[in-house]
Amino acid sequence: MAGTTKIKAKIDKNGVCEVKALASHDMLSYQEAERAKKEANFITYLVAKVGGKIVYEVSSSQFLSKDPYFKFSFTGAKVGDEIEISWKDLKGNSDITVEKIK
Repeated sequence: MAGTTKIKAKIDKNGVCEVKALASHDMLSYQEAERAKKEANFITYLVAKVGGKIVYEVSSSQFLSKDPYFKFSFTGAKVGDEIEISWKDLKGNSDITVEKIK
């Protein structure tokens, strides 16, 4: 499934899956939105799943930069499994990206 988040997921020799994800989002804080005469909008929730099991979950705020970068690791995945990263923003927009683990 093609979303707007770029994902790199790789399992190291110890069986730990290292994930790097770059979400494409403007992340307008309330102050930036006021200056730009726009409406505030930023990612408020992000979740990563492998095989339906949550491996990473975070609630975020307006204090992340534009196109935020998430990095995390977990165990229990195998090469070829699919990782699904989804997020929702303040306006209710959402994105789902799926990538194979290498």
